[in-house]
Amino acid sequence: MINFQSTERTRVRRLPKRGNYDRETVYKILDEAMICHVGFVVDGQPYVIPTGYGRSGDTLYIHGASTSRMLNSAAEGIPVCVTVTLVDGLVLARSAFHHSMNYRSVVILGTARRVESDQEKLSALRIFTEHIIPGRWDAVRQPTPQEMKATVVLALPLEEVSAKIRTGPPIDDDADYALPIWAGVLPLKLTPGIAETDPRLTHKLEAPAHVKNYRRG
Repeated sequence: MINFQSTERTRVRRLPKRGNYDRETVYKILDEAMICHVGFVVDGQPYVIPTGYGRSGDTLYIHGASTSRMLNSAAEGIPVCVTVTLVDGLVLARSAFHHSMNYRSVVILGTARRVESDQEKLSALRIFTEHIIPGRWDAVRQPTPQEMKATVVLALPLEEVSAKIRTGPPIDDDADYALPIWAGVLPLKLTPGIAETDPRLTHKLEAPAHVKNYRRG
């Protein structure tokens, strides 16, 4: 698997040792996270919109309503910046200044294209669903022609990409290590609760295995 090339736009300048251009590492972050933020500019006004996504090979798919300003603007060929972040822990230092977080993040720059093919669009919708909860697509009703028409899907090639990662304990000033202050890392993870049945469910059904056994990361 060929790594991403660092460019003037994707090179990590602040703490460059945290920069990572390994394609496998980037894809693991994208496949674990669920929400991305899409940045774009329309008429001089910047916007950043959170949305779901899915990845297939070297392509990131995003989707939404056909009335979406973000999707319709991006479909016109304007540059976009897509970011994804996972927070792995709170880094609690001895000084307020050196508090931080352990995280994994990805930045994607590029120009998206509108998916016109019904076959590719349906495949992308499957990718979205399976990205959120594997096994769900085959358990639900498939999209109708009207729903397909009401949905816009964009494909963004994963070409100009970088990751930035922080791991490990706090880094304090040498003089502060002797202070009687607790310091360390408080790990964080996404943990599912117990599935809550829709009160309008008309059949006596238990949550399927892909719901009851759901895990992330």
